[in-house]
Amino acid sequence: MPIVLTRIDNRLIHGQVAVTWCSEVNANLIVVVDDKVCGDKTQQILLDMAAPHGVGTRYFSVEEAIKKLPKAGPSQNVFIIAREVSVIVKLAEGGIPIKKLNIGNMHFKEGKKQISSAISVDEEDIAAFEKLEAMGIECEARRVPDENGTDVMKLIKEAE
Repeated sequence: MPIVLTRIDNRLIHGQVAVTWCSEVNANLIVVVDDKVCGDKTQQILLDMAAPHGVGTRYFSVEEAIKKLPKAGPSQNVFIIAREVSVIVKLAEGGIPIKKLNIGNMHFKEGKKQISSAISVDEEDIAAFEKLEAMGIECEARRVPDENGTDVMKLIKEAE
């Protein structure tokens, strides 16, 4: 199971993700890991409409993802997407071989501080990024493939 991209994006599957990133990394399967979306058929239908033609979609809870992702075949180029960095920590702790995390969009809301135009974090997010960094997982803020990536810990330190 080659994981070709792991991404944090509050919007999950949308035009930018579906078209730009899937073609950039040659993904043929998008796996949304979200405990709410995995049980919401209406939201899944809406997200499916944004997926590129020929790219499959799956919707898993964190627990399902840890059980099912290792069973993906060698021809499946898997693009994992989640809303929260804490989900990625759970996947990595559960044995999913994530080497690099792409952070595209983390919306601002009360209690979060903005560290880039598209990324806002709170203390829980920062702790999760620190944990991923300690696990050897590179965390790169990068909205689109042709943008230069920036280490998310650098952005966090600059915002302090």
